[in-house]
Amino acid sequence: MDAFTAGLLQRIRATESHLSRARDEGDDFLVEVEQAELDDLRRLAAEHGVEVGASRV
Repeated sequence: MDAFTAGLLQRIRATESHLSRARDEGDDFLVEVEQAELDDLRRLAAEHGVEVGASRV
């Protein structure tokens, strides 16, 4: 796995974790921010052929 793929997957995992925490805390604004970030990261992964796997959130 190259550095780009590893870094992208790590950012996706971190963002999923942040999104889950925001949901648990009931922070609707942060949920929107984290969801937008996650959507962007998943789009970037798809554009570069990076398999993301099943979402945890």
